Amino acid sequence: MNMRWHTQARCHHTTPPTIDGLLLQARSGLARLDPVLALRAVHDGAILIDTRPEFQRRADGEIPGAIIIERNHLEWRCDPASPARIPEATGHHVKWIICCDQGYSSSLAAASLQTLGLSSATDVIGGFQAWRAAGLPVATPGQPSRPRLP
Repeated sequence: MNMRWHTQARCHHTTPPTIDGLLLQARSGLARLDPVLALRAVHDGAILIDTRPEFQRRADGEIPGAIIIERNHLEWRCDPASPARIPEATGHHVKWIICCDQGYSSSLAAASLQTLGLSSATDVIGGFQAWRAAGLPVATPGQPSRPRLP
């Protein structure tokens, strides 16, 4: 079978986006929180999600009370319409705060949640590293918690 790929020529010349541009765009829609404000928001009912992979949590520790959802499952666990959602995903009103290691991938993740209608989703400026540097609670490194399942 002879198959050909068909491509459509572009009529305009644009520069492809860069990761810096994508990050800037993602952050433009977020009300990002520094670690102290993130902790305060959690005390007021927001839900903190740690998206760091196991090796980082094993090496650096975990934030007590944070829900572990690795990045590749985040949208499915937080979308209230998903059959793979976690019990906390009760509606679009939930205030999700995403925390990665340094505050980069969490911005992209929070923007993705906003695209799903979770308009209060945001992230922690500086991620886990800033959380720890601020002297906020961190569980001793060791055996990391298992990611939250539905």
